[in-house]
Amino acid sequence: MARPVVGIIGNHHLINDEYPTHAGGRMNCEAVRDISGALPLIVPADPSLVDIEDLKRTCDGFLFTGGRPNVHPEEYGEAETEAHGTFDRARDRLTLPLIRDCVASGQPILAICRGFQELNVAMGGSLYPEIRDLPGRMNHRMPPDGTIEEKFALRHDVTFTTGGIFHRIMGAEIVRTNTLHGQGIKQKGERIVIDGVAPDGTPEAIYVEGAPGFTLGVQWHPEYRACEDPVSRPLFEAFGEALRNWAAGERPKRLKSA
Repeated sequence: MARPVVGIIGNHHLINDEYPTHAGGRMNCEAVRDISGALPLIVPADPSLVDIEDLKRTCDGFLFTGGRPNVHPEEYGEAETEAHGTFDRARDRLTLPLIRDCVASGQPILAICRGFQELNVAMGGSLYPEIRDLPGRMNHRMPPDGTIEEKFALRHDVTFTTGGIFHRIMGAEIVRTNTLHGQGIKQKGERIVIDGVAPDGTPEAIYVEGAPGFTLGVQWHPEYRACEDPVSRPLFEAFGEALRNWAAGERPKRLKSA
């Protein structure tokens, strides 16, 4: 039986600061292949190159990855400032309508970091440009120096809603995660359920209430050492199950809070 196909949303990248490409992290591909049991397919994040309907026919689900550029604040009705950082408008134009389409149809999606923020914005929510500037919030950005292991080190707990979707998937109410993001949810989007938070109250795990399929997002990076991490593995396993069900023509029940 053929493996389900996962469209992994890529990011614009310049090789040697001059040659334009679309790239995807190897860790994402490995997690999709090794844990979800699916075929990873990197998608150019530009609607001038790919069509949403073609993508949905080709792929059984989508992984919305992290990336340095942020969702442009115009997408949630705010003006651009220096604090918002850099942008990728082509990715915005692809991912936001693709997310809304998948939410409506029930096609499985897993949204990570920037993807988590895209999920919230796609549903009408907004973002803080810099979490660490808010009173009482910690610095969620990656350490500026150090090895990959130090940058992706586990740095804070995430507490899930008792009996909620993430609690059921993880088998635990509190887990330990890495943190490598500057922005975060300001106003949650319509039907977005915040199902997990950091100790400072920053939303870290969300899903769409009533979505007819797997529609989950996490603010941390579960793709790092996903095979050996007790938090990452069940998340990608659950994603894989949803992908296989979709590929087999099964349509899951709507997501509901505890």
